[in-house]
Amino acid sequence: MTIALVTGATQGLGLALAEGLARRLTPSDTVYLTGRDITKITAAAESVPGGGAVVRGELFDVADPGSAAKLAKQIEERHGGIDVVFGNAVMRVGPDDDPREIIDEYTQVNNFGTTRLLRAFAPLLNDNGRLLVVASSLGTLHHLAPVLHELFTAPSSLDEIDRQIARWRDATKQGRTKAGAWPGFVNIPSKIGQVAAVRVLANQRRHSDGQRGILVASVCPGMINTPTSALWWDVSTAPTPAQAATALLDLALGPVEPGHYGELIRHGEVVPFS
Repeated sequence: MTIALVTGATQGLGLALAEGLARRLTPSDTVYLTGRDITKITAAAESVPGGGAVVRGELFDVADPGSAAKLAKQIEERHGGIDVVFGNAVMRVGPDDDPREIIDEYTQVNNFGTTRLLRAFAPLLNDNGRLLVVASSLGTLHHLAPVLHELFTAPSSLDEIDRQIARWRDATKQGRTKAGAWPGFVNIPSKIGQVAAVRVLANQRRHSDGQRGILVASVCPGMINTPTSALWWDVSTAPTPAQAATALLDLALGPVEPGHYGELIRHGEVVPFS
């Protein structure tokens, strides 16, 4: 029996991942399709074609500080552990959004939501489990001023990563990013923070996970044709969410490549962090 969970799964890539898992797994397996709006969760779960795994809609607001630990406890009580976790929840921003106005909610969802997910679900991973955080190729130090690199390479704990994200958040709220070294596009520090968090967790678990066949990694699905992406780029020829989900599903359900552990993976290849 395989137990899987996808956050941010009521639309786009998250829904495609939940659908793909349900299709590839069997009726004895369960896929938790989660989000923060129960109406959307119910509609999304009902839209998944039958014949594969059981799809179970579950309320999970990653911005709620206690939500990850609560759901992890429930899944542990129901199933004893978990096999596949996709951290896909994201707050999207548009070109007209003022970073100073949205940065609190943005970091709560994208960054602190990610570290809470990692803390809550990594201990539940069964042998041969997968814990994958959907990030981006923007989450590399290539996109960050060298003076800031150490903020994301020196930390050895998720708490330290959280402190660096809080530092960036506060600088953004105070309007100091334009005058300093931080990039103006909030997606860059946020994605770097997500990738760095995965790397920190992987470094802590590398030996035991290697013995148990577990993969912890961040993943980049590449450009996707979605309404949000279309606000920033021409995505008319980009893959659909279902097409973009294929490589991520292969990673989640296929054999582990040891070189992928702790890294950012795009289309089966490692994207160097630095």
